[in-house]
Formats: sequence, C-alpha cells, structure tokens
Amino acid sequence: MPETLPLFPLQTVLLPGANLPLHIFEPRYRQLTVDLVTGTVPEKRFGVVAIKAPVTEEVDKVDQLLAVGCSALLRQATRLPDGRYDIITTGERRFRLLDLDATSAPYLVGTVEWIPDTEIPSGTDRINSLTESARAAYRRYCETAWEREDWDEPAADTDPAALAHLLAADALLPMEDRQALLEETRPLHRLRMVYSLLTREAGIIAALHAVPAPASAFSAPMNLN
Repeated sequence: MPETLPLFPLQTVLLPGANLPLHIFEPRYRQLTVDLVTGTVPEKRFGVVAIKAPVTEEVDKVDQLLAVGCSALLRQATRLPDGRYDIITTGERRFRLLDLDATSAPYLVGTVEWIPDTEIPSGTDRINSLTESARAAYRRYCETAWEREDWDEPAADTDPAALAHLLAADALLPMEDRQALLEETRPLHRLRMVYSLLTREAGIIAALHAVPAPASAFSAPMNLN
C-alpha cells in the first residue's frame, strides 16, 4: 500500500546501509529535523531522493526528481547556536515515488511504495563466488583510493542482498551508477554490477594516480536543503 514520507531532495543517491551526514540550514528542513527529533514524524524516518539535473528552480513537482529513492533513519542531530543542525542518517529501504505534495507541510511530502528485492536463487557456490568477487573488487578499489585506516570491509556474515550497497557506499561512483545500484532489485545481479563498477574505478584511479572528484565538485553550489 502507498505511504507518505517526508522528502529531502538532494544531488546525491543514498544507498541502503550507507551513512549520510547532512548540514541543515534551510528553514523548512530545519523544521523537518525538529519534527524528526520530537517524534512528530514517526520513527525518525524520511526519504532521500535524487534531483534530476540541471535544476534551475525550486523542487515542487514529481518530475523534477528521480523515480526511486531511499528512506533515511535519523541517528544523531546536533543543534547549532544559530538554529542550523548537523545530522547523521543511515539509508534503509528503497521506495518508488508516486506523487509529491508541496503544500500540506513546511517541507515536501511524497506518496511512496516500497520496493522489495527479488528472491535470491538457490545455489550456494554461485552466491559465494559472486560475493567473494565483489569483495575482492572492493579491496582493490580501497587499497588504490584510500589509506588503510580509512576503510573497513563489511563483516563476513553480511547478507548477500545487502552487500553490494555497502561495498558501493565507500566508492566515489557517479550518481548515475549509484542510482542504477539503488534501482536494481536482483541481489546477485547487483553484486555483478558493483564488481564491474569498482573494478573500472580502481583501474581509472591507478591510471590517473589520483582519486577523481565527483562531478558535483565542478558545478556551482546550490541551496538544496
């Protein structure tokens, strides 16, 4: 059944299991933070959905946003002296955005339906092979891109259905690739995707001898929260 969820449009893609720190300064999203902290919004949960680029006006229509987003759970909120907030959130579940309400609350509210994964086919050897290949690609990427103390591989007992999102969370992938991983509902295909993406990115970094900056670093800053 469709549900309603407060929405925070961003120029990034949140993946399930990934942490997302945010600096909240716009009044409507300060109010959302207050509502999350006080329990006005149930379960401290809101939705993060990526904005279609380029954005030249305030987001108030559903067709300005990508169709699939991710719910975020508020983990920590620190109120600053001037009323701004620094918050830490964690991605939870994917949703499809059906409609957008820009008038009934100080912030955007979406009508959403949750998107489940398909069932993983049986075959332990196949699952183990894909899991280890994806983990190996992750280690190669991190060893090329980061200092050793800056990354930790997901636990050995991580559910294969959750693993690809966790492996991708540490990588500077283009937004289009992150969105494709978010939208993919077949867990084993998602592991193949993250293997290919991390292998590609590790090769680029090794060739450039530098970690590429995300494309957003070269665009003009925008007041999106």
